[in-house]
Amino acid sequence: MVFPGFIGHSYQVHVRTYGPDDAPPVLLLHGGGVAGWMWEPVRTRIGDRMRFIVPDLPGHDNSATEPYLSHEDTVSRLVKLLDDTGEVAVVGFSLGAQLAVLLASQRPDLVRHAVVVSAQAKPTPAPGLTLSLLKSTAGLARQDWFAKTQARTLFIPPSLLDDYLRTSRSLSKETLVNAVGENIRFTLPPEWADFPGRAWILAGAKERGFMRHSALALHDAVAIGDVDIVADCGHGIPLQRPDWFADRLAERLLGG
Repeated sequence: MVFPGFIGHSYQVHVRTYGPDDAPPVLLLHGGGVAGWMWEPVRTRIGDRMRFIVPDLPGHDNSATEPYLSHEDTVSRLVKLLDDTGEVAVVGFSLGAQLAVLLASQRPDLVRHAVVVSAQAKPTPAPGLTLSLLKSTAGLARQDWFAKTQARTLFIPPSLLDDYLRTSRSLSKETLVNAVGENIRFTLPPEWADFPGRAWILAGAKERGFMRHSALALHDAVAIGDVDIVADCGHGIPLQRPDWFADRLAERLLGG
């Protein structure tokens, strides 16, 4: 049975929902520079066994009219969204994975399971230099030739390339600088150690070393969790190995 997506806006964030109302709810949080469409290969693989809540985060694609301000602002929007939904499993990639950690840490009553994919958990040294360079080159994200190069590093499949190009064109300088700034300054919240639910933390074996170290730090800090360093994967596990990821996710969230 096919359950079409419901499209709407909640708390000034564009949201799509898929699946039957009585299926286990799962919040999918995309990374910076992409949007909710990145979860299509995973979502379609799992099908109607879950109810997916898929926002476009502020500043991205259908939510691009309002810039990304901060992780704190975005988490507050997600909390308001989930106040209408109840307890969920939250699955986040990259920037979205940091948001998943914050959401689980600040509102554990809303999160039963946190899946954290490729989250940087240690601040980048000298972030000011990185952000200065980004400010001077932010316009490149709107150029298709540059976006196509970036798409390859994120393992965007041909079927989603048009979505990626559209999203890149919509990114404002403010969103880029704020999102990247939040990402590279991120540190683990102390409350993460008290998260009572279960965590599954992943990083690609071919990601940069500090990303793998971040995954291990996230695992070591949480009370109940598992960690996987996924062989032959870079920074893009849900897009690089969507069937593998979808099958393992279903096993964990549906109990086999």
